[in-house]
Amino acid sequence: MTLQQLHYAIVISESGSMNKAAEILYIAQPSLTSAIKELEKETAITIFNRSGKGVTLTADGVEFISYARQVYQQYEILQERYTHNIKKKFGVSAQHYSFAVQAFVEMVKQFNTCDYEFAIRETKTSEVIEDVVTMKSEIGILYLSDFNRQTMTRIFQMQSLEFHTLIECGIYAYLSKNHPLAKNESVTFGELKEFPCLTFEQGDKSSFYFAEEIFSTNDYARVIKACDRSTMLNLMKGLDGYTFCSGIICDDLNGSDYTAVPIAEDNSIMEIGYITKKNVILSKMGERYIEELKNYLSQS
Repeated sequence: MTLQQLHYAIVISESGSMNKAAEILYIAQPSLTSAIKELEKETAITIFNRSGKGVTLTADGVEFISYARQVYQQYEILQERYTHNIKKKFGVSAQHYSFAVQAFVEMVKQFNTCDYEFAIRETKTSEVIEDVVTMKSEIGILYLSDFNRQTMTRIFQMQSLEFHTLIECGIYAYLSKNHPLAKNESVTFGELKEFPCLTFEQGDKSSFYFAEEIFSTNDYARVIKACDRSTMLNLMKGLDGYTFCSGIICDDLNGSDYTAVPIAEDNSIMEIGYITKKNVILSKMGERYIEELKNYLSQS
């Protein structure tokens, strides 16, 4: 088993096609197919299902690629530290937090984008976890609360992940500044009841524990789901919708048309942090990204 074979398998899993992977890797498809067959023979597992529509990972393949990404990323970190002629990769997956994007922006500014390949993915909670497990992203940003902590901690343990706390904060209603409740010192659930509650779509098979909004089990008369932060903000303006947040608002990215109002008579706490694979050394970009997150949150 070679690092080259691991790299081939990772690229195939990401592209979903032998043809596309061969183009990306600049090798002939028969050579790529042969290399993967040798890898499957050596490991005694079938890594990919082949069909006319492309290739998909088998159950064994999912586990294999998870380990392969971990090994290959550590190899890339070694390259980053001791060589200077190879393009390095760094990825972050996050729930929909503008501060996570802002810290990413500040981190990227410190590196030459000709030498690095960066990626930030605002996505579903389950995909944040999966991306870090499979090493698609080095860091995942999400939150814990009294409601989801036990379940999420169990998932982290099962997936060999570590959670690192960044900040603890109260809960706020996130509103347009033109919202009828925007100038209140605080708001109650009763006052919010007549307005649409906005939530991020987590997929049909997701549980309440994966919700990005802390009061996910409350009964809301009006609920509208969205898939991205831009749509969520538009719904706040157009429909007087609201969602729940940490109170950390990034005007540089979202604009100055929104505000956060404390939820009255509620002592719930969000613990926002990041997850990494256990015993994995962060890359230079990863270390710098965490520094930028802490800098931003300390000033909020």
